[in-house]
Amino acid sequence: MENLIIQKSGKEVKNYISRFADVASRHTSVFLTRDLREVKGDCHKPNVIINMCRVNHIRFINKFFEGVNSKLNNDDLFIGTFETIIARRQRLAIAKVPILGKLFFGIDFLFNRVAPKVTGLKKIYFFLTQGKNRLLSKAEVLGRLICCGFEIIDYKEIDGLIYFVVKKVKEPRIDLHPSYGALVKMDRMGQDGKIIGVYKFRTMHPFSEYLHDHILKMNGYSESGKPAKDFRLTPWGRFMRKYWLDELPQLINVVKGELKLVGVRPVSRRYFEDIPLDVQLMRLKQKPGCIPPYVIFNRKASLVNAIESEREYLLEKSKKGSMTDTRCFFRAMYNIFVNKIRSA
Repeated sequence: MENLIIQKSGKEVKNYISRFADVASRHTSVFLTRDLREVKGDCHKPNVIINMCRVNHIRFINKFFEGVNSKLNNDDLFIGTFETIIARRQRLAIAKVPILGKLFFGIDFLFNRVAPKVTGLKKIYFFLTQGKNRLLSKAEVLGRLICCGFEIIDYKEIDGLIYFVVKKVKEPRIDLHPSYGALVKMDRMGQDGKIIGVYKFRTMHPFSEYLHDHILKMNGYSESGKPAKDFRLTPWGRFMRKYWLDELPQLINVVKGELKLVGVRPVSRRYFEDIPLDVQLMRLKQKPGCIPPYVIFNRKASLVNAIESEREYLLEKSKKGSMTDTRCFFRAMYNIFVNKIRSA
């Protein structure tokens, strides 16, 4: 088994895997397969499953991860590998032949990244390719693993591939309707603690929502109040967030009566738990809004400013009533268009 890993991926990969698992142990199963039947057909119950086939070549990724999960007990390890979009672009030697390289990668991106996620093209794509050589982001693969009941222990890039080590912590969450489209609906805390689905344009890779706690655990919050070193964002997503473009679909929630134009931001339950208790209690009494208080008060986007601005807004709202939102809306518009305040 050690020779198989060295032959397939080299000594550095073998040494990395050996940090977490005894490759020669009879309790370790090593595969080079995209076929889940080979994993399930293994006659013994391993403590470690290693698959040297890239996740990019697996047709039903979540079903494969779920099948591996079913072969393991809690705290057992699963080790695998995949190529990221960035690594694929570098492998296509864009730097050496800039124009042709970018053109070829653009075609590759449309065919192996976009087509598998578009209704209508999806069946044609998988008929032609059987799912081989798909373009995958780091966020999507790691998010899928968490969705399928694993906890991330470690990952490392070696020779253009990412090798991951995860452990089983629970049964898979069967996500029958994963979101791939441009419009996404996210669970957020509304008035009185009610969970509402807030609409936004996609700025993150698919399955990124499952990585939220992992990124906070590893990196905490940045100065802006967002998770630090957040690799879940797409390049176009950063641009859309900066100029508030991703927020436009929230007008759907305004029409439905779930949000106001201005008010405290609708946040996840996990983020809500990190807010000071006095602000939590005031938040629950109010309907959330699209434009946050730090914009109203023309303050730099930061975690401290966001919390303090929310406190001031909520106190003003409780004292001065409904006209507060009208005044705040015009102040926010002035700050966005004249003072050019930008999103976090």
